[in-house]
Amino acid sequence: MDERIVLKAIGISKSFATGGKKLEVLKGIELEIPKGTLTAITGASGVGKSTLLHILGGLDSPDSGEVQLDSTNIFSLSDTELSDFRNRTLGFVFQFHHLLTEFDALENVMMPQLIAGQDKSKSKGKAYHILEEVGLKERFHHRPSELSGGEQQRLAVARALANDPKLVIADEPTGNLDRRSSQELMDLVMFLKREKDLTFVLATHNLEIARKADYVYEIRDGKAFSKAPEELN
Repeated sequence: MDERIVLKAIGISKSFATGGKKLEVLKGIELEIPKGTLTAITGASGVGKSTLLHILGGLDSPDSGEVQLDSTNIFSLSDTELSDFRNRTLGFVFQFHHLLTEFDALENVMMPQLIAGQDKSKSKGKAYHILEEVGLKERFHHRPSELSGGEQQRLAVARALANDPKLVIADEPTGNLDRRSSQELMDLVMFLKREKDLTFVLATHNLEIARKADYVYEIRDGKAFSKAPEELN
């Protein structure tokens, strides 16, 4: 695989049984994600954006097709190998932050590092640094319930960065945020992309956000159609 391509999806198909019938959601999806870019996945509600992202991140498996990430066909791995690979290689941000409510911000960012076997002292130091980068310097010891919606999502981004991922997958990360918090979160994503050469794949129905991307794929009729951001309307 071209070293400039972080992730490549080849012929991804996925269907679900519903009401005794087979519903084909994804029909041979093909896409490439270049390093250091923001790629937006757009489309109407229910077209399969989340399903696609879950497959790209190895959280769900396709009926057929391959996902090559960092030169690894992720579905050739055992469940244990895939879990370890995800933790080391990917960061995830969801619409609902899924933070650990019983732990404070610092501990939430430390957790992926500790799961990966990192030293506790080093994990804490790195967590402090990441939280400063995402603008949560004054919130180290606040629990998620003590944070605003925008702060919770910035904490989710910080947690996603804990193990220096090759790729961050974000599924409607601004879906529950007001306009100002959405803008602040996207400013953070653009900053991280630019300053850290990070790679993001983001599903969104918000075309204003999608226009900020370097590349756009619209999911329609089970296929992925490449579009220029300025073509979105």
